[in-house]
Amino acid sequence: MSILRMSAVKAETGHRSHASIYNAIHDGLFTKPVQIGQRAVGWPSGEVQAINAARIAGKTESEIRELVQRLHVKRTELATI
Repeated sequence: MSILRMSAVKAETGHRSHASIYNAIHDGLFTKPVQIGQRAVGWPSGEVQAINAARIAGKTESEIRELVQRLHVKRTELATI
């Protein structure tokens, strides 16, 4: 698994701006970034891929919100290993 920076996330998802990604996070439609440096954040590539796959599959916003919640729980569980 790799960590994608903002430019890669925009390219992968089709979002045109930082604001659109952060709006999706606020709306529960995208995972929160992880801190990778003092002033740097990124997103686990697997999470970005899972959200993209859900969109391609035609999942509803409600289903994508549930997916995002599951991804956050999984992230927390992995951190305790």
